[in-house]
Amino acid sequence: MSEAEATYFRKGLGLKAEVKPVLDAEYGSELVAAIKASGYSLRAGRITFRMAHSLGFCYGVDRAVEYAYETCRKFPDHRIFLVGEIIHNPHVNNRLKEMGVTFLYPDDEGVFDFTGVTPDDVVVIPAFGVKLSDFQALRDIGCVLVDTTCGSVLHVWKRVEGYARDGFTAIVHGKYYHEETRATSSQVMRHPGGTYLVVRDMDDTRTVCDFIRGNLDAATLLDSFSGKCSGGFDPDVHLQRVGVANQTTMLASESLEIAQVIGEAIRDRYGDEELPRRFRSFDTICSATQDRQDAVVGLMREPPDLMIVVGGYNSSNTTHLAHLCSESARTFHIETDKSVDPTTGTISHRRVTDGELCVEGEWLPEGEVSIGLTAGASTPDSLIGRTVQRILQTEGLDPEELLAEISAG
Repeated sequence: MSEAEATYFRKGLGLKAEVKPVLDAEYGSELVAAIKASGYSLRAGRITFRMAHSLGFCYGVDRAVEYAYETCRKFPDHRIFLVGEIIHNPHVNNRLKEMGVTFLYPDDEGVFDFTGVTPDDVVVIPAFGVKLSDFQALRDIGCVLVDTTCGSVLHVWKRVEGYARDGFTAIVHGKYYHEETRATSSQVMRHPGGTYLVVRDMDDTRTVCDFIRGNLDAATLLDSFSGKCSGGFDPDVHLQRVGVANQTTMLASESLEIAQVIGEAIRDRYGDEELPRRFRSFDTICSATQDRQDAVVGLMREPPDLMIVVGGYNSSNTTHLAHLCSESARTFHIETDKSVDPTTGTISHRRVTDGELCVEGEWLPEGEVSIGLTAGASTPDSLIGRTVQRILQTEGLDPEELLAEISAG
């Protein structure tokens, strides 16, 4: 093994078989498995649970958590650092802290301080990836790197790098402060003169299109996108040729619409013949994000009485699932199973309409009730299962008896 191979791990650390039983015990759920085996539907007393056919941990998250556990097992005598959070799930992140992993957090500008990291340390790169400059800084230190960057994120990076290589500005649909979007945007720096602009939503997109069509001046545009574009960004130059990409966890329909609207603006400004030379777009929503969104759409064809969406409040894909659900059913976005309190009969949740945290009592309707269940790609089955258990306990039902009945029949 070369020196470079000994300090950089991208394909695991060879300890999958050792950590799998631990991961299954900590993040698996007999109850979730039973609901899936029962056709994604389960009747318990007056409640019918209906589970989305795709929910919870995706392959990329599963892999990232597995590599983090392998790292702790392979390097028990080394300091282990994590750049940011492994995924956007507080339960998983807190578990890694309990295992001795030190979390490195950025400042408000997204800048990490690696001055305390030495060549003897081990650093885990999260599923979101890191900025190109941060990756290079860690390589220069000479520490061991365990890179868990998701393959779907790497796919977007290749698109963005290709835009920069060919002289196109990358317009990234995402949250400019999100780790993944920061990392993705930085990929344009692989090529001299690479540029990017981040649009959060359709309002941002319309502002960009107004400029492209000549209905907005450069100063106003730059004021709107302060901190959301590459240094030295010149709209008059850098919005003549653009390529659209997106944070992998954004709402797919919105990303597609944004690409379409920008393409129309380019056509209006330069004509049909110039469009192929001035505009590129690729659907870079990851398959897991798409599958979970599609599964919610399918569930909403016959909306339940209420929806429970389990996942981190800072998880982009979970937040989008909650918004999708809220269009058709009363929706509670909860961060953990403990958000449901059987003792008080309350539920703590993040209100979909305005993002406010609140606590509600008497949240379960009277009579027969159907409860839909879904969860973000960073939510383990264990949290989903314990959420169901606590709902059952709120009704005075015993989850263990229910599991026994399912197993028997």
